[in-house]
Amino acid sequence: MFKHVIVKTPGRSYVNGLTTSDLGAPDYETLLEQHAAYVEALKACGVSVTHLPASEEFPDSTFVEDTAVLTQEFAIVTNPGADSRNGEIKEMELVLKDFYKRLYSIKAPGTLDGGDVLQADDHFYIGISDRTNEEGARQFKEIAEAEGYQATIVPLQKFFHLKTGIAYLGNNLMVVAGEFIDHPDFEKYDKLTVPAEDEYSANCILVNDYVIIPKGYEETKRKMNQAGYQTIELEMSEFQKQDGGLSCLSLRF
Repeated sequence: MFKHVIVKTPGRSYVNGLTTSDLGAPDYETLLEQHAAYVEALKACGVSVTHLPASEEFPDSTFVEDTAVLTQEFAIVTNPGADSRNGEIKEMELVLKDFYKRLYSIKAPGTLDGGDVLQADDHFYIGISDRTNEEGARQFKEIAEAEGYQATIVPLQKFFHLKTGIAYLGNNLMVVAGEFIDHPDFEKYDKLTVPAEDEYSANCILVNDYVIIPKGYEETKRKMNQAGYQTIELEMSEFQKQDGGLSCLSLRF
């Protein structure tokens, strides 16, 4: 069960952030409304929210997931692969010191984005992507294994981040899309498969008694409900324009 989450208000500079999408420029007022709805959904899941103010000098900093990986016992501060995001970890490290005594960090030349790390019970999967390199993944694996966890490094073929196409819902169930549908590293799990046209909905988050999913993906919602999960749908259009998904917007622990 999660007790805490950390979120960060997007600044006006968000519209100038990094993106590979061709979905158009975000609307800032709509963005704030969607972020507020996200925070309210988290509260409805029964967690305490630490809400950080906007940082205009870091356009992408609302995507706090990339700055750290959190467990119940320890935290790992990352070293984001985009140079423009490196400074975000300074604030996050200060925040995490209020919650953790065991605090690790990824050191250069290693790079690692939290969006490339998936935890499934006592097993971490670390994606090698444009933002996470082999050295960063190796450092993470070493830390996790020293803490008693298993860790597997997964080179990505197409997805931007590992969690772009996969989510763990507990009970041995993985939500999978694209390259992860038949991936050998995940063959031991039961699968909830998301087709190519609904790929964005593979980035969902289990928060206690609910799965939060992006709005507009009825087939994904139906499959989750049939599997026994309660769902909360959220409009994510302005985050999708900047390559962002539901998991990107919070650190949950």
